[in-house]
Amino acid sequence: MKTKIFLNLPVKDLNRSITFFTQLGFSFNPKFTNEKATCLIIGDNINVMLLVEEFFKTFTAKEICDTANASEVIISISAETRKGVDEMIEKVMKAGGSDMETKDYGWMYQRNFVDLDGHHWEIFFMDESQIPQMG
Repeated sequence: MKTKIFLNLPVKDLNRSITFFTQLGFSFNPKFTNEKATCLIIGDNINVMLLVEEFFKTFTAKEICDTANASEVIISISAETRKGVDEMIEKVMKAGGSDMETKDYGWMYQRNFVDLDGHHWEIFFMDESQIPQMG
């Protein structure tokens, strides 16, 4: 079995989150979906489990991060083009998310948004042939 990544995020309203990410063009794995959780498919081996807060709490003794005041993670997803980055942010805004900031480094273009539960996401396009030398 290939290594798979499953990020887990708490959500307040699962159906609202499903609607939001569906409007962004994502799909879900029905094998990992019920009234407590769903599996948002990012890529072949990359998934985000959206867990209703009470269910999320069964996996940890720690408090859930207050996303209005803190970021616990930034989830970054690549796009195939700069236009693809902008198109995704347009979908985010129509679906009720919040556009945060845009950064253009020439070789990398990125835009950040916050989903309906305050989780921080980044969509970026990177031209790897233009990455400046480190050092």
